[in-house]
Amino acid sequence: MEIKESIVKAVRDIPDFPVKGVIFKDITPLLSNMSLYNGIIDTIVEQYKDKNITKVAGLESRGFIFGVSIAQKLNVPFVPIRKKGKLPYKTVSTTYSLEYGSSTIEMHIDAVNETDNVLIVDDLLATGGTAYAAVELIKKLNANVAACAFVIELTFLNGKDKLKDIPYSSIVQY
Repeated sequence: MEIKESIVKAVRDIPDFPVKGVIFKDITPLLSNMSLYNGIIDTIVEQYKDKNITKVAGLESRGFIFGVSIAQKLNVPFVPIRKKGKLPYKTVSTTYSLEYGSSTIEMHIDAVNETDNVLIVDDLLATGGTAYAAVELIKKLNANVAACAFVIELTFLNGKDKLKDIPYSSIVQY
């Protein structure tokens, strides 16, 4: 079975989570199948292995799950992008809109610099607000955003429009 089919079979739809009207794509079943998880990591690494990535930035929290493994396979450092107030050192931050509210994310001020070519990783591209906020954080520190990589894309929410000219990929589209 191909990777896309395997992901679609494994992902659970959770209605009305985190708020009424949202159908949450639960990726936790992907994590209980190491063959599938490794296939996801290998698929993303294959796409970006020749793009001169110097750091992988993962978005809290599910982006950490995939981002660390991708960084390890690319043999580059991992940069956590976290919710406001979770990082212990000086940070740069940005606030953005979600499909069900707003949030602020932060990154350490020394996490990236002008010599970095960063791959941003998250589990899902929805409205694009979180991903574009991560792009803004990285650009604030004068690093280059090479691309964004997602396991799942909810195409009906047009998140790719927020990414503008940033290259991106998703393995499965709904």
